[in-house]
Amino acid sequence: MKVTIGATGLFNHIRAAIVNGDYAYNERLPSERALAEQFSVARGTVRAALNQLERANFVRKKFGSGTFINYDIKFDHDTISEETSPLDLIETRLAIEPYMVKLVVSNANNRELRKLEQALDHVVNCQQDPDSFSSADEAFHLMLANCSQNPLLIWMYQRINDIRSHTQWSHRKHNILTPEKIAQYNQQHSDLLNAIIRRDMESASNLMIQHLSQAKKDLLKDS
Repeated sequence: MKVTIGATGLFNHIRAAIVNGDYAYNERLPSERALAEQFSVARGTVRAALNQLERANFVRKKFGSGTFINYDIKFDHDTISEETSPLDLIETRLAIEPYMVKLVVSNANNRELRKLEQALDHVVNCQQDPDSFSSADEAFHLMLANCSQNPLLIWMYQRINDIRSHTQWSHRKHNILTPEKIAQYNQQHSDLLNAIIRRDMESASNLMIQHLSQAKKDLLKDS
């Protein structure tokens, strides 16, 4: 049955199919035209969803060849998703991301910093929609991981984003992500990026701690 969905809905649908193993690593996705026909949407909607998937590192585009799956599942995703609570997730991020941004300060070049700025622009443009904000936020933090230039850390952060898309968090984000809270998180994102651009390693790390600590506090308040 064909349904009409927006770019974020299509992004979530294709991402779920990728994570569930419906598409294999390095498999070519159907063309934009085929996806547009399958989901009864405009090709621009498909293109926007594919861009989101590319920013989240689920796919990669090859000029003249198409879009290919960039996700290789080699662990029991369903089991770890079920066992990991939203609080477990935040605590894991607190253990990883403050040091991750130190690597970004040390390793990111100007081209990567521009990509971070673009990723932040996408987050800022999602002030009213918790689903769109959550997807853009995932992409921004994954871009931070990419800018660390540490392949293992990037792989680990892809797994973290997989857990972030799980139902336990999905049910809570609509309660937590009010327009006011989204605006607060985006100000924290902006402050973080400014510290990275200044190459201020300690400030960037402390700002990430403050950001995730606030997210943890908001999560516990909603419990």
